[in-house]
Amino acid sequence: MSNVYEERATMIAAGKWQSFVPFGREHCKNHPNAVNLQLRQLQPASELWSSDGAAGLVGSLQEVSLQERQKESWQLRKGSTVTTDEAEYEEELYAAGHMVIWSRGSKSQASYVYKAFTVDSLVQQALWCNFTVPQSRKDEKDIIEQGICIVQSMCVNVHTVSGKDFISPLPFQVSTLWPTKFGLLFERKNITSDAPMSPIREPLPTLFSMLHPLDEIAPVVCKSTGLFESVRLQYVSDSTLRVVFSCEEPSIIVTYDALQCTHTVWALRKVTPEEQSTVLKYPGQDGPTQTPAAAHSFLGAHLRNVTRLDSPGSPLHCHALHNQSRIPASPSLHSRTHSPNISNMAALSRAHSPGTAAPSFTGTQRFNMSCHSPAPRGHSLLASPNSTLNDTALLPEMEPILPDLCIEQLWTETTTTSHREKSSQASKVFITSDLCESKYLCFLVESHQQLRCVKFLESNETNQLIFASLTTIPAKDAAPLEDIDALLVLETNGSLVLYTGVTRVSKVFVQGLLSPNFTLPNHLPPLNTHLENVSTPAKATVQHMSRLEEPDMPSPVSGVRSLVQHHESSWLDDSPFQQAAPHIQALRDPVSNRVTLELSNGSMLRITVPEVATSELVKRCLKAIRFILPKDTAMKVLVKWYNNYNAPGGPSLHQEWNLFVKCFMTLMGYNTERLAWTRNLHFEVPLSPVIAPKKARPAETGSDEDWVYLCASDYHCQVLVRPVPGFPDLKSISPPASMEDSGPAVGLEPSALLFPHIPALFYVLHLLYEDLKLNELQRSGARALVGLLQQLARDLQLEEYIDLYWRDYPSFIKTFKEACVIDQAQMEVMNWPVYLNNEVPCVFGWLSSCLRGQDMPPFPYLPGICERTKLLVLSYALYVVRDENAVSDNMSKYLSRLSAGQKKGFGEPAIRRQSSVKLCAPSGCLAEKLVVWLTSAGFLLKDLESVPFGVALPIRDAISQCREHPCSDWSEEVCALIGRQDLTKQAHKVSLAKEKPMVGLNVPVEPPITNEADEEEDGMADLHPEVTGLIWSQDLRVQEVRRLLQSSRPVRVNVPHLPDVSEHEYIEEKENKLLQLCQRTMALPVGRGLFTLFSYHPVPTEPLPVPKLNLTGRAPPRNTMVDLNSGNIDVPPNMTSWPSFHNGVAAGLKIAPASQVESAWIAYNKPKSAELANEYAGFLMALGLNGHLTKLATLNIHDYLTKGHEMTSIGLLLGVSAAKLGTMDMSITRLLSIHIPALLPPTSTELDVPHSVQVAAVVAIGLVYQGTGHRHNAEVLLAEIGRPPGPEMEYCTDRESYSLAAGLALGMVCLGHGSNLIGMTDLNVPEQLYQYMVGGHRRAHAGINREKHKSPSYQIKEGDTINVDVTCPGATLALAMIYLKTNNRSIADWLKAPDTMFLLDFIKPEFLLLRTLARCIIMWDEILPNDEWVTSNVPQIIQENIGLQEETLVSEDLNMETLVQAHDYIIAGACMAVGFRFAGSANSDAFDCLFARNFMLSLTTTTTTTVSGQYNLQTCLSMVLLATSMVMAGSGNLKVLQLCRFLHKRTFGEMNYGFHMAHHMALGLLFLGGGRYTLSTSNSAIAALLCALYPHFPAHSTDNRYHLQALRHLCVLAAEPRLLVPVDVDTLKPCYAMLDVTYKETPWYEQTTVELMAPTMLPELHLLKQIKVKGPRYWELNIDLSKGTQHLQSILSRDGVLYVKLRAGQLPYKDDPRGWKSLLAPTVNNRNPEVRTFKPEAISTFTSDAALVSFAEYFCKVSENMKHETVALFSAILYECVTQENPEMLPTHIAIDQAVKGLEQSELSETFCLWQMKLVLELCESGVLQQRLRDTHRQGRGLLLSSEFLPVMKSLADQALDRWLCDNTRALQAYVRGQPTNEDADTSMLACFLVYHSVPSFKKMANTELEGSSSFPELLLKFSKLGVPVRALLRLSPLFLHPGGSGSGLPL
Repeated sequence: MSNVYEERATMIAAGKWQSFVPFGREHCKNHPNAVNLQLRQLQPASELWSSDGAAGLVGSLQEVSLQERQKESWQLRKGSTVTTDEAEYEEELYAAGHMVIWSRGSKSQASYVYKAFTVDSLVQQALWCNFTVPQSRKDEKDIIEQGICIVQSMCVNVHTVSGKDFISPLPFQVSTLWPTKFGLLFERKNITSDAPMSPIREPLPTLFSMLHPLDEIAPVVCKSTGLFESVRLQYVSDSTLRVVFSCEEPSIIVTYDALQCTHTVWALRKVTPEEQSTVLKYPGQDGPTQTPAAAHSFLGAHLRNVTRLDSPGSPLHCHALHNQSRIPASPSLHSRTHSPNISNMAALSRAHSPGTAAPSFTGTQRFNMSCHSPAPRGHSLLASPNSTLNDTALLPEMEPILPDLCIEQLWTETTTTSHREKSSQASKVFITSDLCESKYLCFLVESHQQLRCVKFLESNETNQLIFASLTTIPAKDAAPLEDIDALLVLETNGSLVLYTGVTRVSKVFVQGLLSPNFTLPNHLPPLNTHLENVSTPAKATVQHMSRLEEPDMPSPVSGVRSLVQHHESSWLDDSPFQQAAPHIQALRDPVSNRVTLELSNGSMLRITVPEVATSELVKRCLKAIRFILPKDTAMKVLVKWYNNYNAPGGPSLHQEWNLFVKCFMTLMGYNTERLAWTRNLHFEVPLSPVIAPKKARPAETGSDEDWVYLCASDYHCQVLVRPVPGFPDLKSISPPASMEDSGPAVGLEPSALLFPHIPALFYVLHLLYEDLKLNELQRSGARALVGLLQQLARDLQLEEYIDLYWRDYPSFIKTFKEACVIDQAQMEVMNWPVYLNNEVPCVFGWLSSCLRGQDMPPFPYLPGICERTKLLVLSYALYVVRDENAVSDNMSKYLSRLSAGQKKGFGEPAIRRQSSVKLCAPSGCLAEKLVVWLTSAGFLLKDLESVPFGVALPIRDAISQCREHPCSDWSEEVCALIGRQDLTKQAHKVSLAKEKPMVGLNVPVEPPITNEADEEEDGMADLHPEVTGLIWSQDLRVQEVRRLLQSSRPVRVNVPHLPDVSEHEYIEEKENKLLQLCQRTMALPVGRGLFTLFSYHPVPTEPLPVPKLNLTGRAPPRNTMVDLNSGNIDVPPNMTSWPSFHNGVAAGLKIAPASQVESAWIAYNKPKSAELANEYAGFLMALGLNGHLTKLATLNIHDYLTKGHEMTSIGLLLGVSAAKLGTMDMSITRLLSIHIPALLPPTSTELDVPHSVQVAAVVAIGLVYQGTGHRHNAEVLLAEIGRPPGPEMEYCTDRESYSLAAGLALGMVCLGHGSNLIGMTDLNVPEQLYQYMVGGHRRAHAGINREKHKSPSYQIKEGDTINVDVTCPGATLALAMIYLKTNNRSIADWLKAPDTMFLLDFIKPEFLLLRTLARCIIMWDEILPNDEWVTSNVPQIIQENIGLQEETLVSEDLNMETLVQAHDYIIAGACMAVGFRFAGSANSDAFDCLFARNFMLSLTTTTTTTVSGQYNLQTCLSMVLLATSMVMAGSGNLKVLQLCRFLHKRTFGEMNYGFHMAHHMALGLLFLGGGRYTLSTSNSAIAALLCALYPHFPAHSTDNRYHLQALRHLCVLAAEPRLLVPVDVDTLKPCYAMLDVTYKETPWYEQTTVELMAPTMLPELHLLKQIKVKGPRYWELNIDLSKGTQHLQSILSRDGVLYVKLRAGQLPYKDDPRGWKSLLAPTVNNRNPEVRTFKPEAISTFTSDAALVSFAEYFCKVSENMKHETVALFSAILYECVTQENPEMLPTHIAIDQAVKGLEQSELSETFCLWQMKLVLELCESGVLQQRLRDTHRQGRGLLLSSEFLPVMKSLADQALDRWLCDNTRALQAYVRGQPTNEDADTSMLACFLVYHSVPSFKKMANTELEGSSSFPELLLKFSKLGVPVRALLRLSPLFLHPGGSGSGLPL
């Protein structure tokens, strides 16, 4: 019986068990596929459906289930997620048959399938694996892809969590895959075992690695050290070596050598380049044993061996066939013919096999046969007679495969001969760590029934692992429990035992399972001699255990027994008893602290092994104890605690702390029964805050124990001390007996385990106590700890510590009276650490001295345990002491790390690592530095809330300073800490496309209500109404633009029916009118594309909606349909082809550049019907313009071009090149060259490329090579400008557009290069262009195309001169672009308008427009936005004569018409130049100047019209209108809109398609991108605008003669987003905000700041210095552009969203435009600061903070339990906090108020809040603040607390303490003299007084002789050394100067 008791003594109870069935198995049963797949394999199809099909089916089903049962496997692991929010969960990976099921489940959630996979062949293995994807850039971290691997016989499938799937074919058969840190390890199956091979053969590698599914499989190199040899490098090719374990952290693998019967541990790492080269040069021959001649026999034998199964014949041939049968001919395998091939010397290579003798040389074969031997060439390699091979077949070109990974030997176990008998391969290997953080590698050798544990350490310097001693534990099975640092061992007799490392903890009792020892008599075999081999640590424990003979310690017998090695054939194995009850057979699937038990009857149970501790306090105490004690002692303490805590039927959770105190004190040698407070502990309430299941109450009615408990409580004792009025008779109740029964003094047991370490333990627990005081949430823990600490302090006679505890908890400490006597001799036995004699560490005292500016010794702290102490001490050092390097170099000045004697270097590197991080904070503001440092240390806002209010105040102060003036480039975390959600959100880079709900900008506009029920989609519904509604809030101009630009509804054809018109003529008249209107409708899409630019994010599953181009009309009054196709009038053919192209472009331009567009989606949009092909062509061009066409696969591009559809080619070529703007992309160049004959070699086949496609291709070359100055292209394009017509019938039509295109392209290639064109001087570009412009003799055609132009054109006779009409526009614009902005006067003078009538007659007026424009943009800086400058461009002769009548001309040579036309065109050109110079700037001068011109032109008198011609006037008007729109681009100016609308209505007379296009382009530019975009004036933008706004518009919809219509859309390339939209971070709605925009100074103006109301268009960013969101309504925010514009650009490109945060008490401008409704307004108009005007109800309008609103509701309304004064005070505080913008200070105000109230009523039983109050007051008086108040430029912001509140509170506190002092001078006197205080005196007020006035402890005062002082100054001197402030001294001086004077002369 005694035996059983001892066993029971060290037994712990496991949690409730649950039966376990792998979730995957259940899921598989329901999976439809599994059974069907199996069926199909088992039986041929014919049999399945035979007559007795049903029976057959059943039979096969049974087979299936049997099969399934054998092949299933599963593994469990702890769920690993990146986000820590999720509760802990388990993951299971289950594989059976063809299926793999990955499931997850946790305590709170049932298991569910995460992913399920079904594969084609049987699953051999399934495992989790991680692959690293290395990043190209150095500074980026490598991405880790998590996923699973499914191994089949032929391939490995990898599925990653991110959704990528890979299939890697296997070149050989694999036995097992191992996941590692770097990727996968493959172990090759050894197939050669079935035939004896020649002994000298070099074996093939057996271990391969794959770093990523897309990488090659490469062999692994091994670096081994033998006993006598040097280091050897070779491939792992030993077939007896098997991998038994792999681990990611540390990166090691364990192998087992079947010959040596030993296990070896290898480090796995990347190969170094030296090792790679060594292996490849010298592939590890073992010396001279290999005779080259003998190699041939091996090869023959190997081949014969492989081909034995097949028909005889050429062995190699058969082998190849045999391979073919084994490899499915899948493309994936054949694409890998360059798989690794292994030679017998293991030189791996990629072989290109010659096709002669070896028909197939695929991967598998090359892995299974070796074909390269060091034989001399003369020998025949195959001696067999039927060999037909020659050398070349077997020695193909070799290119070696480089190995990736190397394994390096770390440790090999030494074997004794006895181990050799049987294979001792480990069946299980795992890494575990013990409670003291030592790590062990354990492997279970089942055949010997033992678990071998090797201890290993990680060395700091070299990152190597050092392996130490080996310990053997007898075990049948074992499993590690990570979470509790333990392992569970199944002993040979079937009982479960818990070990930590190699220390036995206790048995584990599982309810409902009998442990065999309880039922059977214990037959112990005699002790084996093996006991001597057991390593020493375990023995040591035995002796200790025998020394501590206590009833609940592990008994010595059971201790020894755990080390006995049982015989393998213990009699238990065949005992008949075992059949009766199931017993545990094996352990599997350990996850954290759960494990599965497999029982002998096949069922499985899952149990949970309890944790070491659940309460936070106990955990931290154990951590501190472990930190300071030597390892073995610490281990014993932890084991003892674990057994006590988890004993079966042990204490409930909430008594954990009491149990800990008892256990701990017992170990120190206390007798807890003799101390009253520990004896009563089990009655105590739960002190440690644990969420625990409540124990069932024993009785509802209550019992005597309850009363005893109440009497023993410290509350009762406090009541005894301070009688409550009204209950006079409470005094008479005697305190509980235990109090008086102190009896004789109690001693300590010096032999106890922890007795020598008491002082050190006391000190670390004291530091932990100080750390707990810094966390509001842990205060109850601190109070619990203080009971234990005061006892130890009393017994160690450390009076200063007792004094400190008494000051913290005066009434609590008073209840403890007992002390245990420790005599002197015992005291000397203890190890007294040095640090115990220093200053008593009190963290509040330290911080307080900091604030008072005294020098303090460094504060001690425990690394890793007291992190909060470290953070706050350093924060004060940085911010209060103002030491900039406090957190980097000078840490040791403020913190002294406590290092446990035997723990050298513990945690050092961590500290060093943190401090070496140089903070990139600006050297300026300490507040900024503090905030950035706190964030880097992981300190969050919620941590700040738990810091006591006094301590937190400086940090809050720093935060509020940073909040006022934040940096725009701080990280998200810093912004969150300072409470600027607007900045946090800004730093969180997300565009609207990705996260739609972030800002409600994407709500479609409510369409204008129309009569038609089925309103057609007009393609303009995707603008952001919330933004446009803010920009143009006063009117409906956006709706009006939509109305003007919509082309999807029929137009209204209003023709009056005159009486004399016949019906037929009337219809014709209507249709003619409709044809006129249609000219306008067809021109609309060009404008619409600009209006809706980049406003839509397409849904990838839906095609892009393209609105119809509706060319029908409706005639009032009957609304009859009018159609052009009725045949009554002639309609031009192909009239709609270009308009529908434009319609497609307009639809495509809606797609925003940030949206997700895939190649497949582009193809998916291709229309089915042929008539929509033009639209699709336009769509493709648009995708190029917004940059998405780069995603289109080359295959598709080729596809579209081969169709030969002209429009598609144009759209595609322009689109692709716009997407590749300026990249010189070679593939695109090739694509374009095919379409430009001039770029093809002269001998090439003539391709029939349509003319317009050639034009597009030429411009495309300009785009791709924009700004590159590419010599060859420039030369070709220069020649192409003057390309003559011919040969024969070619190049005769539309020559103008080709020449213009070549000129534009040349200009783009050399854009802005001016005279610095490198290497082009011989081309004479400017001279040649000048000649093209003014005419002259044609030069001989140089270059490659000379031949082509021999035969003249059959249609056009041009002669030898240049046709200026064709070449002039292109040449003029080319010159303009090459010399753009260069201010080159000599070139500009070439372009001056002629000054004589004779010359004017020779030049087309249109060309004068181009010349003027070109000249002005070359002289860019001279353009001025005023009328004088515009007219200054007109030559003298025109200026003098314009406006005179025909008769009064100066001379009759002058032609009035020419002069007027020239005048109009020159003025138009100058206006265009102003438009370009001020594009997108909304410059008011430029606008006024241009708008005046517009009116002059649009309202010109008829006389000039007749002279100048309607057409010319209209052209000029259109150009000036476009120029005005360019200046006002994106601004939606109302005057311009009115002008556009006026021109929109004119559909008669000369108004043709081209003019409509110009007017509506102007309208589109005016509202570019719905007001979000505007134009840039960069060189590239100007080039694009010149192409798009070429001043010759098409006459009708098919006209491309002068300019290709498609180029009109290029102006998109000039658009850039510059709209800044403030978005309120709380409501996520766009709002108004004031901005200050500061311009840099330029030659034209000083540095100026303008005030803008956002949302607003910003000027071009390079002009700006900074942008600032102004107060007072929103928090200030500064974007400094002098550091670079990237930050602002990224904001603008993400829809321009700038997050702003409303200040408390402010309303947005929309609700309160004048600012009269704000909370702060009333204080202005009524002068009396009467707080009661503030109604708490009103608060909801000023702040959205729920906490403040509810505070107002509950605390600021007068009710029966709220006094009037309190309500008034709270309202005032709330008002103060809200108006001062620091609502987080509300709790601080209230806490101070509570502290003072408590002090006044003297109810403070702990002085905690008084300490905080004191810190607050000291901060106010500290230097930091005084200095800031003196700093005038910092806007003199005081402290966060209001000016009136603190002084009032301070005086109240002073008065309360002074009142107390008057009555109780004696108590103070007694304290100062060190006399015992009166028993019943109220000591808590004394403690308050001492704390508040920082009076030092009486011991310190005794040391400085204060009593003898005669004068106040002398006292002052002495006290200043002690650091006592003067105000305290004033109160104390009477005691010292007038001894015995009771309170007389007290200065108040």
